[in-house]
Amino acid sequence: MSDTHAATAAAPGSAEAGHAESTGLHVHIVSPRVLLGVWGALLLGTALTYAATWIDLGAGNLWLAMAIATAKAACVALFFMHLKWDRPFLGFVFLIAILCVFLFVGIALLDTQAYRPDLIPDYAPGITPPG
Repeated sequence: MSDTHAATAAAPGSAEAGHAESTGLHVHIVSPRVLLGVWGALLLGTALTYAATWIDLGAGNLWLAMAIATAKAACVALFFMHLKWDRPFLGFVFLIAILCVFLFVGIALLDTQAYRPDLIPDYAPGITPPG
């Protein structure tokens, strides 16, 4: 029953608001307009990801998909996880972490281009080797 009390926003000047301020918690409300705008941006990012499959950019398709996914993850963290209104240092840490994940996954996926089904004869009989 105390969970419903903790989930409600404290009125300014109340004892709960004073407790939230003393513990470093910041209570803020995001307008539905902002949330719907971010939702629209996420839908647009999804449509862009799908549309990118129609264009042959070679290895650039991977980097384009990773860039769109990174932008969508940043939108989710900034607005839905309220990171935009938190301490700037936490935003910086998040940005560095996202960029490291982007590079790690991108480079790991590029490495898979070196492996071909013809490296091990008859290992992948359903796949015809190039050439």
